[in-house]
Amino acid sequence: MTAEEVQSVRGLLLQHDDVYRQLAEQHHELDHRLHELSDKPYLSTSELLEESTLKKRKLAVKDRMEQMARTFATSQFSAS
Repeated sequence: MTAEEVQSVRGLLLQHDDVYRQLAEQHHELDHRLHELSDKPYLSTSELLEESTLKKRKLAVKDRMEQMARTFATSQFSAS
């Protein structure tokens, strides 16, 4: 699949799939919080733990989104 096709699939999912859209919003929120933490000159022990947890959650959300995109693309291309 080309980069354009991948972007097209993601765009379609964002427009038409509530679960995918919620995951994208969650990914954005996690990313925003990680940026807030990275802007700090020093992180406390609890913030370091939070940062690690957020990175893992963000990756899990991204993996789920990619799985949904692959499933959608496979079903679209096999149907045509």
